[in-house]
Amino acid sequence: MLEVFNENITILNDLIWGYVLIAVLILAGLYFSFKSNFVQVRLFGEMFRILGDKALMSTDGKQGLSSFQAFTISAASRVGTGNIAGVATAIAAGGPGAVFWMWLIAFIGAGSSFVESTLAQIYKVKDKDGFRGGPAYYMEKGLNKRWMGILFAVIITFSFGLVFNSVQSNTIAIAFKESFGMDRTVIGIILAIFTALIIFGGVKRVARVSQTIVPVMAVLYLILALFVVVTNLNEIPTLFSLIVKEAFGIEEAVGGGIGAAIMMGIKRGLFSNEAGMGSAPNAAATAAVSHPVKQGLIQTLGVFVDTILICSATAFIILLSGDYLSSGLTGIELTQSALATHVGGWASAFISIAIFLFAFSSIIGNYYYGETNIEFIKDSKSALFVYRIAVIAMVIFGAIVDLAVVWNLADLFMGIMALINIIAISLLGKIAFSALKDYQSQRKQQKDPVFFADSIPGLKGIESWETKEHKKNY
Repeated sequence: MLEVFNENITILNDLIWGYVLIAVLILAGLYFSFKSNFVQVRLFGEMFRILGDKALMSTDGKQGLSSFQAFTISAASRVGTGNIAGVATAIAAGGPGAVFWMWLIAFIGAGSSFVESTLAQIYKVKDKDGFRGGPAYYMEKGLNKRWMGILFAVIITFSFGLVFNSVQSNTIAIAFKESFGMDRTVIGIILAIFTALIIFGGVKRVARVSQTIVPVMAVLYLILALFVVVTNLNEIPTLFSLIVKEAFGIEEAVGGGIGAAIMMGIKRGLFSNEAGMGSAPNAAATAAVSHPVKQGLIQTLGVFVDTILICSATAFIILLSGDYLSSGLTGIELTQSALATHVGGWASAFISIAIFLFAFSSIIGNYYYGETNIEFIKDSKSALFVYRIAVIAMVIFGAIVDLAVVWNLADLFMGIMALINIIAISLLGKIAFSALKDYQSQRKQQKDPVFFADSIPGLKGIESWETKEHKKNY
């Protein structure tokens, strides 16, 4: 019975991910990129400038989350096992050419990321911690379709808050068992305790932990990758040539030629950076910034950090080792083997620790996405408490069981979630483009851009932005 169910879910996943979703995300990304005059390129330097902006104070004197803290919450969810294990799987199945298509989808998807995160800021609402928002909120307030928002909220809570967290704990447990011989149940309990200490502390504790873990883990991993690149510097030109040639089928890619390279590169790239999926906007909405476009740009930067930097680091480690050609390994095992080729036997333990940091930060970020969407459906302390207990239970559950069926189900729900979000941001895209125009106009005047509820004519459903007249009177 379970096997038949899993087969049916796999068929649906192949249909959605293999044909519908990838095409929709690429077309949407291209549309948003052209309509914004490729904001991801034009304002790339601006993204770094505003990364250091301090959080604004609310009218009641509370300090909100800064641009950097919101960036790290989203990065905590984006940067996970997909960056280490997912990239290895893409190369094993699609060859070096998959890396090129992974880069391309990050560039295209950055346009979608800008739009969804800008909209999340425009339609955010106030809460006890500062602000919250995301696709469910702009579906209700921008499109006047609360039913659509509730549907999205249920799907993202199930996918990210529960199932994906169990997958992350599963990866940690397997890595630690193989490297240190630790019992998976014990690992699950330890993870559950750490998770409980953080998530019961609220969004600001989530932000503080993410702000610490994400930069540290990313920098350590990138330093190791840089060491591998420097020690193989003379091979880098050949490596880039190989990636480009196999991306276009000039040389046959490992595991099925150009079709496999395109499919695996795009699928793993999208899964890793989440551009257009509707997840990162939930973090973008938490920032207390002077203009929505600031978070649109910050989250666009997040796509590049995830894919161009961290995923590429894994790709270079694997490709420069040559292990993908003969080892027969895939996933995390391939990454561990490749790193061991470069630096020695201690690599397995290092990757296990890196996986812990990557995956644990994802648990924190994923948890928050569920929390903010539960609050959208109903502001209930008891519902939030039950959700937190469910998250902790799924962390333990994931550490000790085989998650093949659950993972397939999560992929299905995530695909549906992405399709719903793309429809919403396509309908609301013109508002994000108007906000971008307003931002650029103020920057040309050498101002620090400030957004008002009436900055865009006819804008409705705004709760967290003052009008120009109100600001003038106070």
